[in-house]
Amino acid sequence: MGTSARTMTGWYPVARAAEVGMEPLPVGAGGRAYVLVRLSPGAEVSAFPARCPHRLVPLSAATVVDGRLTCPYHGWQYDGEGRCLSIPSLGPDGTAPPRADLPVPWAVEERHGWVWLAPERTAVAPPRPAGDTGAELVPPPPAPDGPVLGNLDPALETAWHPVALSGELRPGGWLQVRLLGRTWTLRRTDRLEVDPPAYGVRERLGVVWLAPAEPRDVPLEVPEDRDRRFVTGWLPPQRSAGTAGVLADVLLDVAHMPFLHGGSTSAADHPEVAAHDVAPEPGGFRSAHEQWFDAVTDPGVATGERPLRQRRRATSVYRAPFQLLMRLESLDSGAVTTVQHLLQPEDADSTRIYTRLLLSSGPGNPLPAPADVEREVASAQRVLAEDLALVAHVAGQGLPLAGRDELHVRADRMGVALRRALCDFVLSAPRVTRRAA
Repeated sequence: MGTSARTMTGWYPVARAAEVGMEPLPVGAGGRAYVLVRLSPGAEVSAFPARCPHRLVPLSAATVVDGRLTCPYHGWQYDGEGRCLSIPSLGPDGTAPPRADLPVPWAVEERHGWVWLAPERTAVAPPRPAGDTGAELVPPPPAPDGPVLGNLDPALETAWHPVALSGELRPGGWLQVRLLGRTWTLRRTDRLEVDPPAYGVRERLGVVWLAPAEPRDVPLEVPEDRDRRFVTGWLPPQRSAGTAGVLADVLLDVAHMPFLHGGSTSAADHPEVAAHDVAPEPGGFRSAHEQWFDAVTDPGVATGERPLRQRRRATSVYRAPFQLLMRLESLDSGAVTTVQHLLQPEDADSTRIYTRLLLSSGPGNPLPAPADVEREVASAQRVLAEDLALVAHVAGQGLPLAGRDELHVRADRMGVALRRALCDFVLSAPRVTRRAA
């Protein structure tokens, strides 16, 4: 019998019973990662794999809702046997696919004040611990089988990347930035300069862009940028430990909004995602669908002119590798909010996010006042902070590009399109020789 076989067929003391409550506790057994939790006060301990199969979010961040383990990202719910009982984006009549069930360990028991876990079938009972039993360290999660896009992928050399707000680089000044694991110095004289030498540096859409090698990406077009009916509000640049690919996936995702943003703008009681198409375009794709939302910044809500719960049409535009645009058009008021997200892959574990709002009050209405812009920016900051808090749980992971590494459902069409677009971008990249930093 090999070492791995011996490792998997025993009982492992993984935690003291008193440590396990209704908040998932990460543990390790036999080289595998699990979470322990009680699905009601005083209930027996249940054990689950460490990650949700949908988007590989750690279930240590899950909560217990109505006796079910509930993933924080999309609200998928599991019973004590690991059966997936609910996928909210599919609606009340939706059926979870077989791969949605969690492969729970063979057995988990409480004995002698400890929780014992058997990953595989075994004929022996949990032994009595001798002295202070040491629980196994939690192992890292298994790596995806297919390709994973990280922030230092050589294919990213051949694209324009945002590296600073235009206002951060003052006339006659200089600025050091990080991009793809290297430090670059930007200077603004009578023109833009960069050191070490790169293919090019330019300004567009309110930011400074840098292309290390000849770019192949298609520029994101923002019609509102030249439309006098829109005013602009910038969020302060944010930084995340998540990779740019994972951040793009979260920002494009529509099914997570009632769960992650239900307390801010999204309608928590409307989790179903209506069927929608994703249309390929040069360098990316476009998709549109209608959704419910809480119009917390609509002045007409405060006056009673319009209800808080409204419908809007959401149009998403993506250009590889990391340019995103979301146009949100209220069907009640006609107001439009366009959100521009540009992502800068700084290092393996760092991504900078540039977010701009372009706001219109709708046909026949005056331009949004400064107070309106400030209110919309504050709301967008809260939403982005909620997204970044989720991404913190998967920090360090790249974006899996192979479909078999994650479970996709109907609501994930943009996520699937994102992975295909990035896979095409990576596979079509010429061999790039890096200049010395």
